[in-house]
Amino acid sequence: MDLTSRVYIAGHNGLVGSAVARALARLGYRDVITRSRAMLDLRDSRALAQFLATVRPDAIFLAAAKVGGIWANDAQPAEFIRDNLVIQANVIHEAAMAGVKSLLFYGSSCMYPRDAAQPIREDQLLAGKLETTNRPYGVAKIAGVELCWAYNRQHATRFLCVVPAGVYGPGDNYDLRASHVLPALIRRFHEAKERGDTEVTLWGTGAPLREFLHCDDLAAASIYLMELDPERLSPLFAGNQPPLINIGGGIELSIMDLAERVRELVGAKVDIVWDKTKPDGTPRKALDAHRLSNIGWHPTVDFDVGLRTAYADFLDRRVRT
Repeated sequence: MDLTSRVYIAGHNGLVGSAVARALARLGYRDVITRSRAMLDLRDSRALAQFLATVRPDAIFLAAAKVGGIWANDAQPAEFIRDNLVIQANVIHEAAMAGVKSLLFYGSSCMYPRDAAQPIREDQLLAGKLETTNRPYGVAKIAGVELCWAYNRQHATRFLCVVPAGVYGPGDNYDLRASHVLPALIRRFHEAKERGDTEVTLWGTGAPLREFLHCDDLAAASIYLMELDPERLSPLFAGNQPPLINIGGGIELSIMDLAERVRELVGAKVDIVWDKTKPDGTPRKALDAHRLSNIGWHPTVDFDVGLRTAYADFLDRRVRT
């Protein structure tokens, strides 16, 4: 992929897709294609096939997905597995049929076993049982990896799969019924501050550890991989392993530590109460990013700086809506 490539971002309005779109614009890519869900429903294979045949992209970033935190995954397991399976299967198949050779699919650390050895290497995929609270989503993402691998072997595509740490930053979803932990904490503490609450109750014990990756770092890593000399990535397409690569964030925090940092940033004078009757989720999900660092990429966004950009984004979007 280079500045003259025609690039399609599937899911450009989401956290990851919008970060990729911003990064491509900054780099000077002149032919970036996007379509809203209202214009193109990726679950409609016929419409998607016609679209790809018309625009004929050189490369695709497959960032479209149904995503959410522990509450959403637990409340809507059918939607999480169905929508993600259908979107992935349609985009990957139709891309191959349209002659698209380069595609980057975004997996999730939820794909890895709940009790995987830490930090988690790419070869831990399918090495154990998944966390029950997000298993449907994890199974769907595993299927996306298998799809990319299968099409690479059968159709000589070069579809790459990445597994990012917990992504956060501008463009995140702050809906308390659908958001991940960090944006949910931002909203919870901000609204508690506005109401003058004296305490905020959070799920679980606060003990689980999570690794965080700013969306701008994820976009930079994604583009770096798509621009890389194909020979540098050739081992990933050798056929004896999934074309999978972790993207680590470089910082790991307990949920308790994260909550305290967000409370301080927001300036909420509240006590934190932990509801231990609610699930914690996976105890730890740190990624081994040596495969990526060995080919020359490292995260650059400082977490405290990134956290401030996330809160500024939340405030800005509240004002505009």
